[in-house]
Amino acid sequence: MQVVHLQRPLFKGSLVIRTQPLGIRIFLVGSAAHICLDEFCGRKVQVRETFFAISAIGAGYDDHRNLIEIMLGEFEYFLLSANITGWRCSRGALYTTLDRRDMIEPVGGQRWRGIAALFLGAMLIGSGQSAPRDYPQWRGQNRDGSASAFSEPKVWPEKLTLRWKVEVGEGYATPLVVGGTVYSFTRRDGTEIMTALSADNGQIVWQTKYPAPYKMADPTKAHGQGPKSTPLFHRGNLYTLGISGIVSAFDAASGKLLWQKPAAAEQPFFGTASSPIAEKNLVIFHPGNYGPLTAFDANTGDVKWIAKGEGMYASPMIVELGGIRQVVTMGQENIMGVALADGALLWQYPWGSEGGGMQSITPILYDGTIIVSSYHMGAKALRPILRDGKWRVDVVWDTRDVSLFLSNPVLVGDTLFGLSEKASGQFFALDAKNGKVLWLGKPRQAANTAVVKAGHLLFLLNDDAELLVAKSNRTAFEPLKTYTVAESATWAQPVISGNRLIVKDVSSLTLWTLSPPTSP
Repeated sequence: MQVVHLQRPLFKGSLVIRTQPLGIRIFLVGSAAHICLDEFCGRKVQVRETFFAISAIGAGYDDHRNLIEIMLGEFEYFLLSANITGWRCSRGALYTTLDRRDMIEPVGGQRWRGIAALFLGAMLIGSGQSAPRDYPQWRGQNRDGSASAFSEPKVWPEKLTLRWKVEVGEGYATPLVVGGTVYSFTRRDGTEIMTALSADNGQIVWQTKYPAPYKMADPTKAHGQGPKSTPLFHRGNLYTLGISGIVSAFDAASGKLLWQKPAAAEQPFFGTASSPIAEKNLVIFHPGNYGPLTAFDANTGDVKWIAKGEGMYASPMIVELGGIRQVVTMGQENIMGVALADGALLWQYPWGSEGGGMQSITPILYDGTIIVSSYHMGAKALRPILRDGKWRVDVVWDTRDVSLFLSNPVLVGDTLFGLSEKASGQFFALDAKNGKVLWLGKPRQAANTAVVKAGHLLFLLNDDAELLVAKSNRTAFEPLKTYTVAESATWAQPVISGNRLIVKDVSSLTLWTLSPPTSP
C-alpha cells in the first residue's frame, strides 16, 4: 500500500492508493474544497469544490473504465475501482455504480460502506476536461470564439438583467469562468492583479498582485496600461502574460504565485497581446518583447523549448496537420507551424504587413487549411502539406475584399463571419471553402467588434458597448436584438456562459443574465 501525501494544505485527511491486478483503488479520508497532487502516474491531478478526479493507469487498463472520480461530501467516504458498470445520466452528470460493494478502509481505522459514483459533470477538471459552461482561455474552450453552453431563449428579452458589477482595474483581458468562479486579469496603481470572484454575486474570493512597471508609448495611451493578453486556466492553475511581457503562474484555488518570468530589458512598444495556450504539461507563450514562441513547464516554469522567429500580437493555436501536433502562430514576418514536442520549425509562409507588422488575428483551422488575415493584408487560406518528408504550403484562396485588424472572426459551418477593417468597420460573411465574399454589411459599423458564436447565432460586441445579436445568415446581415452592456468602451472579448454574459469594460466587470433568469 502506498500513501500519497498531498502537496497543498487545503485538504485535511489522507489519500491511500492500493494497486491491484484490475487497476488502482483509491481511498480518500476527509472532505475537500481544493486538492492538487503534483503528479500521479504521469498525469496532473486536480480537485475543485467537491470533486476529485484522476486518470488511473495500471496493468494495461488505460481506458475509460479506469477513469477514477470520487465525489466527496462532508466527512463522507467513497470507493471507486476499475470495475465499473451501469452507466446512466441524471441532471447533466454521468453516474455509474460498481458491480459490487467494497469495504472502505480510511487511514484512521474506521470502516465505512459505500457505492462509488463516477461524475463527468460540470465541476471536473482533473483530466484537463472543461465543464460545458467553463470559459477557460482566449476565445473559449476551443479558442474558436464559441459560447459555453448557451441556450437560445424562446423570446428575447427587451433588456438584460444586471446581476453584479465590480471595479477590477483597467485592461482588455477576457475574463475566465471556471465552475463558480470568474477570474479577471487587470492593472491598478502600477501593479498587475489576478482576481477571483464569485460568479454568483461578484464578491472577491482572492486577489494577487505584483509590481509591473511599464511606460506607455504615445500611440498606446488611448488604450491604457492594462493587460491585453487573456489568461489561461489549465490543470488548476492560471497563466498570464502582462503588458510588459511578465509571465506568471498562479494557483487558481488560493491565488498563490507559483512562478514568474521577468519582463524583457526592452519593453514591447505597443505592449503584449498574445494569449497563452497549453497542452499536457506545456504552457506556450510569446513572452517578453514579442519574443519567440516559448514552451514552459506548467509546474515549474522551466523552459522546455524556444522556437525560431519572433512573435507579434496574434495568439497561437494547437492543431494537428500531417499527423503531427503543432503550434501555429503569426510572427512579424512569417506564419509558421512548429512541432509541439520540441518547437522545431515544420513549415512557414512569408507574411509581411503593409501596416507595419500588425499581426493580431488568431489563425483559424478549417478542413486542413489555416485561415489568416491581418491589417491591410486581406485574407488567405493556406494548406500546409507533408509529402515525402518535406513540408510545403499551398495557397487555397486569397481575397482582398475583406481584411482583419483586431477583430477575430468565427466559423459557423463553412462560413466565416466577422468585422473587416475596410470601410471603417464592415460586417461580412465569407465562404471558407473558396474565399468568396457572400455579403458585406454597411460601412462604419465599429472600430472593433468581439465576435462570439452560439449555434446559429452571432453575438457582436462593438467597442462602444453595443451588443448585437444576429443570425449567422449566408445571404445577408440579419440582426435580431441590440443591448447596451456597459458605460465605457468594450474592447475585451465577452464571455457567454450558460445564460450569463460577462463584460469587461475600461475598468469594471459586469455579469448580465437573460431575463427572466434561468436555473444555473
